[in-house]
Amino acid sequence: MFNIMVVEDDVNTRRLTCDVLEENGYIPIEAKDGIDALDILDEKHVDLIIMDIMMPRMDGYELCETLRKSGIETPVLMVTARETPVDKKRGFRTGTDDYMVKPVDEEEMILRIQALLRRSKIVSEHKITVGNTVLDYDAMTVEENGNVTELPPKEFMLVYKLLSYPGKIFTRRQLMDEIWDMASDTDERTVDVHVNRIRERLKNNRDFEIATVRGLGYKAVKL
Repeated sequence: MFNIMVVEDDVNTRRLTCDVLEENGYIPIEAKDGIDALDILDEKHVDLIIMDIMMPRMDGYELCETLRKSGIETPVLMVTARETPVDKKRGFRTGTDDYMVKPVDEEEMILRIQALLRRSKIVSEHKITVGNTVLDYDAMTVEENGNVTELPPKEFMLVYKLLSYPGKIFTRRQLMDEIWDMASDTDERTVDVHVNRIRERLKNNRDFEIATVRGLGYKAVKL
């Protein structure tokens, strides 16, 4: 459900990290350096970024600083061989949220990722509460004042993603890439169809709505 970008120029390290993420239920996205990462972020939504520091073209410090100056608050975990206090201070000053020194303990890395996701209000237990409404990812249900509605998987994942970031605009392409898979041949207008179905199923909900942002996509709005 959660997309995690791994920005690392060493192919073996990058693939190993991606394998660990997949084993723990995350969706890894590979980037070979800072420039590659920025290009991908223009096209795809990412929930958390794991980045090395020493990389060609654009290193981790510059990437993190660029993201923060652009107003992108995606959680960042720096994983690097650079371990001096000066390196760590520079990392935090450029905007990283956490810092680990290689070689990393895989279990500790996953725990840190979970903590970062919690801090960014992505609920680790797969539940989102908005007013009197509770979305349960494991059951794919929406409960409001004791009334439970079970949604089809794609509809639930769509509303869950939007409510994970209330007020954030997602383009149809971003939603398609994440929920229908990047390789899908499904037309982007499929998103419109699913949004309309969600609106009809949850038309009596008083805690949130899915708003259309003309020319861009959709966002969830708390009422």
